[in-house]
Amino acid sequence: MLKGPVVVNMRIDNLQYANWSEKIFRQMQEGGVSAVHVTIAYHENFRETVLNIEQWNRWFEQFPDLIFAGRWASDVDKAIESKRTAVFFGFQNPSPIEDDIGLVEIVHTLGARFMQLTYNNQSLLATGCYESEDTGLTRMGKQVVKEMNRVGLVVDMSHSADRSTIEAAEFSERPIAITHANPFDWEPARRNKKHAVIEAVTGHGGMLGFSLYPHHLQGKGDCTLESFCTMVARAAERYGTEHLGLGSDLCQDQPDSVVEWMRVGRWSREIDYGEGSASNAGFPEMPAWFRDNRDFGSIERGLADVGMDTQEVAGIMGGNWYRFYEQSFKPLK
Repeated sequence: MLKGPVVVNMRIDNLQYANWSEKIFRQMQEGGVSAVHVTIAYHENFRETVLNIEQWNRWFEQFPDLIFAGRWASDVDKAIESKRTAVFFGFQNPSPIEDDIGLVEIVHTLGARFMQLTYNNQSLLATGCYESEDTGLTRMGKQVVKEMNRVGLVVDMSHSADRSTIEAAEFSERPIAITHANPFDWEPARRNKKHAVIEAVTGHGGMLGFSLYPHHLQGKGDCTLESFCTMVARAAERYGTEHLGLGSDLCQDQPDSVVEWMRVGRWSREIDYGEGSASNAGFPEMPAWFRDNRDFGSIERGLADVGMDTQEVAGIMGGNWYRFYEQSFKPLK
């Protein structure tokens, strides 16, 4: 039996890669999404990433009543007051900085607030979760982490291997994030994170954003709301509720052809099916209780139903990311 409505004053989804449109922007408004971290680069170089920022600038001009560019935590307050969504930029690969550490400051100036040190492969900075050997942070990786710390660009290890993630959490002077993944012991997907990894990140003040991407869920698209919310509650007991939020990894309305770009980019002539298979190479079906941005209320009710109190639910739905934004986005003095 569902309990009464849970009152949450902000909803922050810390990872989406939708096929953006007015329809989705309006759904975010209808769903009360105060802020969203959007992927603007998978394998793009610097110039291509700038072109993606240009496209977002056009959307900000076209739909000023729905979205605007987010830069600081205070923009989440602005979004709530104006009933809009603040859009924060992030990269799922360090490709936009190419091999130039000076571009770290430039991309932060352009609005980037999160950057993964790897996608699935080895990068110049660290090891991705699909590599057979994890050598940890590279020499350049350590220098880039220092520079990211300095300017206020968050280290994201969502697609990184275990040793690399633990080393990043320990080496970074500021808390880092896993923006979109779930505990491996709940669902042993390659992209989900083992206890020692989550413990290292949260133990150093960092954040874990729970993913709703079906390949990361127990039972995939058939995962129940109760199973997902029970997993969140157990993680809260283990790591502390204040270190947890949502990073849905929602890829709404993307054509299946986009999966190839996500997984393969330019690095291979072969098709990399990642966590899927040749028979299921496209985007998987989302669970019925989370189809789009209007469904966050289902998660709020589900968390309450598994015994989480109002303050805990509010933190996971947005309050914890808000606090992390306040601590993370501004340059070090």
